[in-house]
Amino acid sequence: MAAAWKLLVGALFFTSTEVLSFPLGHDTRGTDSCGYKSCHATKPNMLNVHLVPHTHDDVGWLKTVDQYYYGDRNDIQHAGVQYILDSVVEQLLKNADRRFIYVETAFFYRWWKQQSSSMQATVRRLVDEGRLEFVNGGWCMSDEATTHYSAVIDQMTMGLRFLNETFGPCGRPRVAWHIDPFGHAREHASMFAQMGFDGFFFGRVDYQDRACRMRQKEQELLWRASDSLTPPTADLFTGILPNGYNPPEGFCWDQSCDDPPIRDDPDLEDYNVDDVVKRFHAIATAQALVYKTNHIIMTMGSDFQYENANLWYKNLDKLIRYVNAHQANGSKVNVLYSTPSCYLQELHRANLTWALKTDDFFPYADDAHDFWTGYFTSRPALKRYERLSNSNLQTCNQLEVLGGPDATKGPFGDGDSQTMKKAMAVAQHHDAVSGTEKQHVANDYARRLANGWQRCQVLVSNSLAALSGSSAERFYCDNLNISVCPLSEASKKFSVNVYNPLARPVTWPIRLPVNGTAYAISDADGKSVDCQVFPVSRATQQVRRGRGFALNELVFQVRAPPLGFSSYSVSLLQSGTPPASTQERTPTSIQNQYLRVTFDPDTGLLSSLSNLETKQIIKLTQNFYWYNSSDGNNSESIQRSGAYIFRPNSSTPFIISATAKTEMFQTSVVQEVRQVFAPWASQVVRLYSESRAVELEWTVGPLPIE
Repeated sequence: MAAAWKLLVGALFFTSTEVLSFPLGHDTRGTDSCGYKSCHATKPNMLNVHLVPHTHDDVGWLKTVDQYYYGDRNDIQHAGVQYILDSVVEQLLKNADRRFIYVETAFFYRWWKQQSSSMQATVRRLVDEGRLEFVNGGWCMSDEATTHYSAVIDQMTMGLRFLNETFGPCGRPRVAWHIDPFGHAREHASMFAQMGFDGFFFGRVDYQDRACRMRQKEQELLWRASDSLTPPTADLFTGILPNGYNPPEGFCWDQSCDDPPIRDDPDLEDYNVDDVVKRFHAIATAQALVYKTNHIIMTMGSDFQYENANLWYKNLDKLIRYVNAHQANGSKVNVLYSTPSCYLQELHRANLTWALKTDDFFPYADDAHDFWTGYFTSRPALKRYERLSNSNLQTCNQLEVLGGPDATKGPFGDGDSQTMKKAMAVAQHHDAVSGTEKQHVANDYARRLANGWQRCQVLVSNSLAALSGSSAERFYCDNLNISVCPLSEASKKFSVNVYNPLARPVTWPIRLPVNGTAYAISDADGKSVDCQVFPVSRATQQVRRGRGFALNELVFQVRAPPLGFSSYSVSLLQSGTPPASTQERTPTSIQNQYLRVTFDPDTGLLSSLSNLETKQIIKLTQNFYWYNSSDGNNSESIQRSGAYIFRPNSSTPFIISATAKTEMFQTSVVQEVRQVFAPWASQVVRLYSESRAVELEWTVGPLPIE
């Protein structure tokens, strides 16, 4: 390969990541008084109410991550995380009994970097004494429905590693804390169990499930989260919080709340201590009726609260003092500052038998017509971009190791994987990849991922140069989904590098946008590789909107060794008009040695799939439909369909078209049937020569919403 040739670098986007145990062992804390040792004493013959001061800080939602941290754009939502942490630390120092838990390491990491050495020492003391406790500990509080397990492990690793390196064993969270995700997957519980968490608490559960569990006192349970792992490997004690993650009604003392403070001067007309104690007794007693032990938990905080922590702590101090003072008059209610881990310890000490659960907490509904299933598909472009970014990150991580020091500092500049790691970690947030954020926030997530791609591409170029001995300029085709790659479209001769991040050999089809009609391809040994040229579909040309000018796609199979790369040389042989389809009429079938796909000649739709090895035939049909969404203007519910909640106004979908216009292309590399259902809805049914799977690639949009 001549050095003057340009290199086109591609990656086979597979992910192969094992679930690893959390790196720290069990409690080895010496003289520290953090964790379970820091818990306040409880009273065995009383109802112990564990007050847990906390804030829930979304790593992006209505505002971007930066806007939330700095308190920018308060016209959208009043929230400033840096002020929350400033205020909480100040208030914790005033009273050693006070407690606070913090969750989102992405924010805490930023705040920590900006603190003086003396403030860092102060915070370390608070952590060592168990007054400031980290729970969950991931970079964010990840979504549980739309994330990939390897990306969740990565973001948890990033957050937990920072806490471990910064605070040692006292920084290790004991409890997983997912108070806001919209339903819960047993795979998450399984991962948390294997990471070494002692328990798991969350706030959102289906309204009918909660009602049933309240009657049966089963809001606290043992979640056996895996069918394949031998118990107790994936067993995790799980608790459903009583008020989502909000304080009881009437007891919110944040600057964002309207509840009255505790007015304890008896000379004032609006003295309300007796009323506060009476209402608190009633709430605590009612809550105790639906839980099994003489310990209950109350979350004292909510979204972005404690910006002025004095408001909360001054009233919580009074609440604890005045409620407990009634014990002298026979009250059996004992209130204390606590944390989820301290509450969990008391449940463990109760030594009870708990209900067993083995499946998901999905789907989540908070009312009869409010099923939170819309976010399963909201913002599909961002969801796809996040998945590709995860695959690229795994490749980046591997080549950073394989390339050695030259990977981060090499002929193509300074590269790193950390930028992508942080962008991916933030993207796992339950208002990020879920698609429930505002548009400008979605744009910010995508921008962060794009920056990560750029830094990783420098690293990959450096690493491949070190491994191959070639420092030829490398280009990356980030828009192959719309058949755009400037290098392959304009070049008569170029080379393709393909990296395989899996631990096994891989054969995979490559499709490159080109403008020639015939090409010669050879592998690194000079052996000729079969290739074919197809015209770019009309649907793809419309979607890319002038961002590329390729008329054709060059298709060929590549082979790559485990954790290695292969190189292919591509040369233009002939230019000209795009090849025509081999069959304009409706096709009856396409097949290779493994599969046969048949089509209805009258409709152009799929009609069956046959496994030629096992002789099995599956009759099927497939089409595209749409639902008319509810605007919430009806007698049953005012809930609209939207990013969170999928609510059609009828269970009957509308078909786009009962028939499809078709054309077929058959070559030695691949056979494909292109179906057009409408000017804005089309599909390609594709079968490669050596594949045991049928590929369906659909293109929908822009939608005609007029």
